[in-house]
Formats: sequence, structure tokens, C-alpha cells
Amino acid sequence: MARRILSRMKVAILGAGSWGTALGVLFANMHDVMLWEFNAEYAAKFERERRNRIFLPMAGFPENLHVTNNIEEAIASARIVLFAIPSHFLRGVVRKAAPYISHDQLLVSVVKGIETDTLLRMSEVIESELTSCRGVVALSGPTHAEEVARGIPAAIVAAAKKARDARLVQHYFMTPRFRIYSNSDLLGVELAAALKNVIAIAAGIADGLKYGDNTKAALMTRGLAEIRRLGVKMGARQETFSGLSGMGDLVVTCTSRYSRNRGVGMQLGQGRKLDDILRDMQQVAEGVVNTKSALLLGKKYHVELPIASAVGAVLFHGLRPAEMGDMLMTRSAKREFY
Repeated sequence: MARRILSRMKVAILGAGSWGTALGVLFANMHDVMLWEFNAEYAAKFERERRNRIFLPMAGFPENLHVTNNIEEAIASARIVLFAIPSHFLRGVVRKAAPYISHDQLLVSVVKGIETDTLLRMSEVIESELTSCRGVVALSGPTHAEEVARGIPAAIVAAAKKARDARLVQHYFMTPRFRIYSNSDLLGVELAAALKNVIAIAAGIADGLKYGDNTKAALMTRGLAEIRRLGVKMGARQETFSGLSGMGDLVVTCTSRYSRNRGVGMQLGQGRKLDDILRDMQQVAEGVVNTKSALLLGKKYHVELPIASAVGAVLFHGLRPAEMGDMLMTRSAKREFY
């Protein structure tokens, strides 16, 4: 196959957590990357030390990756603006960035979540804050920052309402070790990205309780079933949930040692309190907030979400983790498929 010849361009990445940094390191092999970090002290430290020792210490920065605390400087003249912000901070950052974003810039979101107050997906949050926006591409799939930054092969999905925008992301960012598929089901891809984190907490609880492979397989399979059930009711395509952003991301998030959401669940299963777990974390476990969003969506669309409900009972209503299994296993008999 002939090697693709790409012209270098500027890419702005808003958010210097582990995933934003990993994508910056990856994309800097092809383009000029400006990484925006909201904490001025951290931004100066990352730029000076040429690595993010706080969130991704193993990955040194390529020479054309730079970090700034100035959001206007980050966005100016960028061909692509990529959002890598925790979901509950996204709206505020978009509002801050809005004066500097132009209609011709391609916007990409790698944020996984559902806004609790509005039940908007992340692309909808971005669009709601921009008066002129060509649309948003969601980039999602089974990709942990620690592995992507080391060049370990991975595959991911670019989803957009406009097929051309998804293909542009493929064209600009796909490498021999970072394969990108396109998908027009933006709703399904974003919903799967958010809700798999809830199931990962359940899988972590099972691990913390020292349950076995059978338990985890059941949680993952039935977890995917309830995500699909809600997604289809909301208008997503069923096959999306069997793909990389559905089953693929669910598998890696429920099993990986890098998964923050599985880690939260595991500590809950071992007896730690949620407040103590979150206080000790440097990064965000999106599944805690997304459990609330999932349950609100289930109520809105009249869809039963038994695993999300059990996780919510542990997180917010004092259910002991050991009781979660009984809550799920003693439900009335069901058919597997409807």
C-alpha cells in the first residue's frame, strides 16, 4: 500500500490529562500540536520538563509538541481543535474557547460522558455553546492512554453526522499503529462511551469481592445488553454496540489495570468508601457521574437498567457491595432476547 503523504498542520488539544497528552504525543509524529493545560503551573512544568510527569510520566514529548496555559494561543490557526476535558468541566472550557473557534475548524471530542443536568451528549454540549459550528466528531474506542503513548497497536472509531468529517479524522490521524474506523451513528458511539464506565464500576466491584470470571462475563454481557437497549430506544443503531465503541470499549474498561472506573469499583468491593477513593485519585472516574446520567436517561425513556441501578445503589444509597449480587441475581426470570 502506498504511504499517505500528509501536509503538516496545527492541532490544538484542550486538556492535558493522560488521554489528551497521549494523543498529543501520537499526533505530534505527523502534525504540530499545541496542548492546552488549564493549570498555569502545570503547563509551565510540562513544557519545561518535556513530559507530563503527573498524568503520563512514561511518554516524552516530541519536539513539535508544546504546552500552553493560554487558550487563545492554543486554538489560533489550528486546523483541528480536540476536546479532552472531563465531562463535567467540558461546558465551561467550551465557553472559554468559543471566542477563538472559527466555523472552518474541525472539532473533535474524546470526552466520554452525559451531562447530568441536561442529559446532553458531549458533542451536543459543545454545539450548544458555539454559535457557529460545522459539527463535532467523536473519537472513541478501546484505547488506554498508557498503551497508545507507547505505540501499542489500537483501533478506534470516528463518528460524525457528516461522513466527510469522520473521513477527515481518519485521513489526518490514522497510523500503522492507530487504526481509525468511521461511523455515522454519533448518538450510539457517544452513548456507549459514557455508559460502559458504569458497567466497569460493577465489574470492578466483582473483582474487589474476588468473584470469578463467570461473574465478570455475565456483567459485561448483560451490561452491553442494557446499554444497547437504551441506545436503540433513543434512536441509535443496534450494530454500533457490537463494535469498537460498544463491545470493544466495554471489554477493555472492565478488564484493564489502567481502567479508573474498574479501579473505583474494585476499591468499593474491598470495603473503601467512595469519598475516600475519589479524594485519593489524581484523575476523574467518569462512571461515578455517568451513573446518575444513565439512571435519568433510563427513567426518561422507560428502559430498565438493572446493573446501572445496582451501581447507583452502591454509590449513592448505601447498598453494601456484597449485596449488589443478590440485587441482580434474584430479579424475576427474564428472556435473554426480546
